[in-house]
Amino acid sequence: MEQRYVGRTGLRVSRLGLGTMTWGRDTDEHEAAEQLRDFLDAGGSLVDVGTAYGEGACEEVLGKLLGAVAPRDEIVICAKAAVPMYRTGPDLSRRSLLAALDASLTRLGVDHLDLWTLPGWSSWVPLEETLSALATAVDSGRARYAGVANLTGWQAALAATTRPSGPVAVQAEYSLVQREVERELLPAAAHLGLGVIAWSPLGRGVLTGKYRNGTPADSRAASPHLASFVEPYLDRISRRIVDAVLTAAEGLGCAPLEVALAWVRDRPGVSSVLVGARTAAQLRGSLASEEIQLPGEILHALDEISLAAT
Repeated sequence: MEQRYVGRTGLRVSRLGLGTMTWGRDTDEHEAAEQLRDFLDAGGSLVDVGTAYGEGACEEVLGKLLGAVAPRDEIVICAKAAVPMYRTGPDLSRRSLLAALDASLTRLGVDHLDLWTLPGWSSWVPLEETLSALATAVDSGRARYAGVANLTGWQAALAATTRPSGPVAVQAEYSLVQREVERELLPAAAHLGLGVIAWSPLGRGVLTGKYRNGTPADSRAASPHLASFVEPYLDRISRRIVDAVLTAAEGLGCAPLEVALAWVRDRPGVSSVLVGARTAAQLRGSLASEEIQLPGEILHALDEISLAAT
């Protein structure tokens, strides 16, 4: 698997990253171990965890697998901090952030993260205080690099330029059914040298085509805690894009998810694309996208249709 630099840093990550949102909840330790082995065997390195995923269960599972499945130095751990909500946003105070960082390190059983990511934006905590927590994490060696997630273009730009040693990466939702980041965030990231890590590249599962004829019983849209997450893309606008992806996949002789992943993977500025799965078999389907290179005419057609639809 191709390894890419994260923005203008020397940090290299696999262009597909392993998401672990289901680990410890819908994916048990045995299945997670198989996923991790398959991912590493395919040349993957970036593993994304978050305290908000099963209240830190995914971090505990990965911590148990480190050493047993792969040496720590073969894995680039990216962790998103989970902090309490304060008024209308996350508590990004220095106290809350550094406590969350130490808790993640304990659950993982490691002494440092490779990339530590802040979860959103706070209108109540001074940005300088938040960024001082990032600097402390890096200066103390508890994190090698820091990033931000789910910000607007101006927020990411402000975070990256307020202090000399600001974030080096930004995580954002990006797919054929969600291209809002192209308006401001991606140009800002390109100008500032921030690496982009895309999450939900399959449009929360919609771009696989599995919702065309209803809601499968074992799908996210059928899950009480994830149905509202998928619902925004179960509309006629997204359906037109899904139809285009299915047509492209049929012409290329591959699965729709391979087309959708390859499209995001090769967008300018994208360092890595996070893929998650409940089972190892599902993950292998995503890893198969590494064999796909979308022809120019298909890229052009998907661009036109998705932009017109959205």
